[in-house]
Parts: sequence; structure tokens; C-alpha cells
Amino acid sequence: MKVILSIDPVRFPLTGIGRYTFELAKHLKEIKEIQELLFLSGYHFTQLPIPKEAASATNSGKVTNNFRQAILKSSLAIDLYSRISPLIKHYALKQYSQYLFHGPNFYLPPISGPSVCTFHDLSVFTWAFCHPSERVRYMSKEIELTLKRADMLITDSEFIRQEVAAYFAWPVDKIRAVPLACSNDFHPRGVNELMPVLARQGLTFQGYSLYVGTIEPRKNLEGLFDAYALLPLATRKKWPLVLIGFKGWRSEHLHIRIKAAISEGWAHYLGFVKAEELPLLYSGARIFVFPSHYEGFGLPVLEAMASGIPVVCSNISTLKEVVGNAAAVCEPQDVETLSELIKMALEDDNWRAESIINGLIQADGFSWQRCAEETFSVYQELM
Repeated sequence: MKVILSIDPVRFPLTGIGRYTFELAKHLKEIKEIQELLFLSGYHFTQLPIPKEAASATNSGKVTNNFRQAILKSSLAIDLYSRISPLIKHYALKQYSQYLFHGPNFYLPPISGPSVCTFHDLSVFTWAFCHPSERVRYMSKEIELTLKRADMLITDSEFIRQEVAAYFAWPVDKIRAVPLACSNDFHPRGVNELMPVLARQGLTFQGYSLYVGTIEPRKNLEGLFDAYALLPLATRKKWPLVLIGFKGWRSEHLHIRIKAAISEGWAHYLGFVKAEELPLLYSGARIFVFPSHYEGFGLPVLEAMASGIPVVCSNISTLKEVVGNAAAVCEPQDVETLSELIKMALEDDNWRAESIINGLIQADGFSWQRCAEETFSVYQELM
């Protein structure tokens, strides 16, 4: 079997789809049945970059990111890019019709050989108001073309598999759910290992609740703030809420609430943190809280369980697929129950001990090797 994997999403520091693409590429290389594995970046075949190159590429990365952001804000630039890019990719792939092509991020160029595409979620449609209108228009057009070109689809969860089939009236028997995984960097750690990082951030071991994710409406941070505000002030100050993540679209009102909570002494906003520090900040937390309205998979809750941290999250279908019975869950809009579960997770040592054990067992069922092997099974099925 000969395979071409697009690695366009791989940009350092790795997040989300970039992490998925990087880990998939790395582990597909270990599958002996794949005779040839090529990586397409833009319009050229290249080697898979290694993380240590990120530091030297920081400045150029900023320039590239600023350029991409400028394009996304210009409808004319988007239209021009959407017309030219597929043609150039088609030319680059013209001699590779016997290769299976995998697009890991919603898009497929016009190709003559077999093709697979990964759909991570449908938030651009179901939560369109959380995205820039230019992005919604661009993705709508491109996904329509992808669905015409793809032979099979891959999703991160069974819920998204069913949602994609229903939303696009696409045959569900041509979609496969392949779960993601988290890095081996996420694991339980001792207090001595964590102290330098915690001290730099003004935190103490098991002295805070943690949220990791983009600051945006669909993550239900309004509900999280409301639930945390119901806790006694002494509890909030003993275990302040620490938030880590980029500023997302339509998040201005959320940042106003974050500033108010900070001024009241029960929250910290760290923004984006270095990749090597994030696992340490997970391990140092008392609990992890993630009451999201909608997820394609829910990687942060998996990272928390693997770190040996009790999880409180919403009971949406995708998160239930990840946490199983290892977390305390409730409806995302049920603020009072969410507050009660947070209090239990902070204070009930018996529940905490059981949750940590169950979480580690649950997290152990996910791996990037398994993700690559199940993805390869989709390739085999298609070929």
C-alpha cells in the first residue's frame, strides 16, 4: 500500500488537529504494511518535522500565522486562495494516482486516486455564530467539495460519525470513528517535580481547579463561572479556577468575567502555556473542569485522566465516549448540579481516590498507536 498524508496542519507549537496529524504521521511510519508513506506540505513532498525545530522557526511561524489570519479576514483573498490552491495541489499529485490520499483536516484536493478525509466536528455549522463568517463560508464551500471527492470519512468519535451522516445525508457505512489519544507526557507526577513550574505561575500543588481549552462560547465558560460563583468564597479562594487557552472568537464578554473573577481573588488566566509545561500544570491541579456544550472528541478530559486528576465535565455524547464512568458529569446547562459536583470533587477524598484510579484505567485504553492502526484499517477497507 502507498499512502500520501497531508501534513498542512502540523505547525508548532502543536495543538488540536496539528497534534492529531503529527502523531498519526509518526505512528503510520511504524506500520510495515505501508510500503511507501509520503507527506505533502502545501504543494511539496517533505519530511515530517520534529518538535525541536519549533524554537528556530518561531519568528517565521508568527509571520506565517499573521499572513493566514489576514487571509481569513479577506473574502477576496479567501476566494482567490480557494480557486488556486486546489489546482496547484492537483498538479503536484497528478503522478500519484496509485496512492491513497488522506486529508486530516476536512479538505481534499481534486485527485484521481482513492481518498479519505477526517472530519473532527461540525461546530462551523452547528455553532456557526462562534466562528468568523468568512471561515464559515470558506469551510462550507470546501467541505461540499470534499464530500464529492471522498471515498470514505474518518471522525474522532461515534457521535460525530452519526452527526456527519445525518447532517450531510452521507452514507454512515462509509464513515469510521477512530478515537484520538494524548501524549505520553501526560501522567501522574510528584510534587517535587512540579514545584518550579507551579512557583513560576504563583500556584501550589493541588491548590487549584483547572480548565484547558479555547476561551469561546461553546466551551460553556459562562456556566462554569456561574457554577464556581455558587461555591463559598473561602472554597473559591482555597482552590481558585485556573484557565489555560487561546482567546477565541466572540469571547470578549468571557474575558470581562475572567477579569472580574481575578479581581475577586478566585481565578487566574494563564493564556497559552509552553507545551512542555502544560502536562505539569495538569498534574498539579486538584480537579479538572470541562462543562463544554459541544466537542468533536474532548482531548483535554483525556489528558486530565491520564495525569491522575479527577474530572468534572458535561455529559454530552462525545465526552461520555472519552470518560466512560470515570468522571462526574451533568447537563452543561445545569449550573447548580455542576457547582455541587465541583464541590464534591474538591472535598470528597473517597470519591477523588476512586475517580483517579478509574480515570487512569480509562485513559489507558487510548493510544496514538491504536489511532494509527485503526486508521490503517480504514485504508485497507477502502483499497
